[in-house]
Amino acid sequence: MSAMSRYKKSRDQWKVKAVSRADISRYLKKELARVKKQRDKLKQENRQLQAQLDSVNEPVMISKCDLVWIALQLFCLARIGFRAVSRVLAVLAGQLGIAKAPCPQTIINWVTRLSITRIQQAANALDAVRAGGWLWVIDASIAMGASKIMTLLAIRADHYQHYGGGPTLQTVHCIGVSVALSWTGQSVAELLQKAIAAVGRPLAIIKDGGTDLAKALRVLADIGIDIIGIDDLSHVVANLLKHRYQNHHMFKTFMSTCGKASKYFKQSILACLAPPKVSTKARFMNLHRLVTWADRILRHSPTGRAANGSLVARLREGFDQLPQCKAFIAQFLRDASALLQCQSIIKANGLSVDTVEQCQAEIQKIPQGSPVRNGISQWLEKHLQIARQLGLATIGMPASSDIVEATFATLKSLGAAPCKDANRLGMHVPAICGVLDKQDAQRVLTVTVAQQNQVVGNLNSLTRQRRQILPNPGNLTDSVLAAGENLTLLPGPKTGQKSHEIDNISDG
Repeated sequence: MSAMSRYKKSRDQWKVKAVSRADISRYLKKELARVKKQRDKLKQENRQLQAQLDSVNEPVMISKCDLVWIALQLFCLARIGFRAVSRVLAVLAGQLGIAKAPCPQTIINWVTRLSITRIQQAANALDAVRAGGWLWVIDASIAMGASKIMTLLAIRADHYQHYGGGPTLQTVHCIGVSVALSWTGQSVAELLQKAIAAVGRPLAIIKDGGTDLAKALRVLADIGIDIIGIDDLSHVVANLLKHRYQNHHMFKTFMSTCGKASKYFKQSILACLAPPKVSTKARFMNLHRLVTWADRILRHSPTGRAANGSLVARLREGFDQLPQCKAFIAQFLRDASALLQCQSIIKANGLSVDTVEQCQAEIQKIPQGSPVRNGISQWLEKHLQIARQLGLATIGMPASSDIVEATFATLKSLGAAPCKDANRLGMHVPAICGVLDKQDAQRVLTVTVAQQNQVVGNLNSLTRQRRQILPNPGNLTDSVLAAGENLTLLPGPKTGQKSHEIDNISDG
C-alpha cells in the first residue's frame, strides 16, 4: 500500500471519531440545558411555596362541630376527665387551629347536652333494632350523699348473636336515670311505667336480688304489666357464698387476721405481699380475692423451722392466726372457684343449653348436698326455662347486670364531677352509653342554654350547698339542704307527675 492511501485511510478514521464525539457533545449540552432549566423552575416554585407558607400566620381553623366531636371522643372513648380533655385540647390547639381551648366547664356542658340528646333519641335508637327485642338492666348505685341513682339500660336480647363477649358500654342504650333519697317497690314500679310508656315493654328485666326490684315487678303485674325477671348471676353467687360462710366459725377470725396482716406488711420490706383491699359493702362480691391471697401467701411458708431474721421468719410474724384458717380457705376456694368459673362462662357466652352443660360439669366439684351447689343448680334450671321461653336457649341469654356497675365505675374513675354527688354522676350516664358518631356532636350544638337549664338548672348540688353553708355559720337549716330537685331523665316530655295509667304500651 502506498503512503498516500495510508494517509487517506487514517484521516477517514479521524473523521468518524470526530462525528460521533460531536453527536455525544451536542446531546449532553441539550440535556444539561434541560436539567438547568428544570432546576431553576423547581427552585422558583419552592421559593413561591415557602413564601406562601411564611405568609400564613395561623393554621386553618376547624369547625366547632369538629371540636365538639374531638372533645366528646376524648371523654367517652379515651375516658379522660373534663380537666384532662381541656388540657389535651390546649396542647393540640396549634395543630387544630384552635384560638383558645375550651375550659372544663364547657366540656361539662357539652357532655351534659350529649346526655340530653341521647335520652331524647332513646326511643328512635331502640326502634332501629326490633328483630329480637330488648332486655332491660336495672340497678341502683350510691354516690356522695344520701341519694341513690336508679339506672335503666337496654341490651339487645340477641346480643350474643351479634357481638363477641359480654355487653359493653358501646352495645347498650341508656333509657332512664332517676335520683331519689330512697327507692321502694312502688317508686321503682312508677319509674318503669314511665319508661315503658316511652319506649315500649321489654322482654325481661335483669335485676339483682333486692326486695325493692322484686316488689316493683309484682306491682306491675298487679296492674296488668307482666314482665319476666332475670336474677343477676353475680349477686346470686355472692349471696350463695354469703349464706354459706358468713356464719362459719372461722370467718371472723380470718377477716381479723387479714386486717392485722395488712397493717404488718404495708410498712415493711414485704409490702408487695400485702393483702388486697376488699370493700366492706357487698363484701362477698370480691372476697375470693382475699381468700386466694391467703392461700398463696401460706404456700410461701415451707414446713420446718425458719432461721432467725430470715425473710420467711419475718413473713410468718405477719400470719397471726392465718395457718389455723387453712381448712376454711380450702373449702371456700373449692366452692368459689366453681361458681366463678360458671360466672365467667355465662357472662362471656350467655345462658344457653351449651353453657348450662359446661356449668353443670364445673359444679360437680362441689360436694352433693351443699347449699351452694343446690342454689346454683336451681338458678341454672330456672333461668334456662326463661331462656327457652324467650327463644334464647340456643344463642345465649344475657344474665348479668355488671354493665350498670361498669357504667358508674367508669364515671367515678373519670372524676366526672369535683364533688361526686348523685345528680352530677347520673347526668352523665347516657353520654357514655352507646356508639358515638358525628351526628351526636351536631345534636349537641342544637341544644340551647334554656333547654339545658330546664334539666339541670334547679338540680340539688352538694357543691352549691357547701358554698352556701361552710362560709356562713348558723346557716345549717333543712331548707338549705333540701334546696333543688333530684335528677330524672326519661325519654319523652317530663311532666313531673306520677301516673299509674299507661296508654299505648307497645310490646317491644
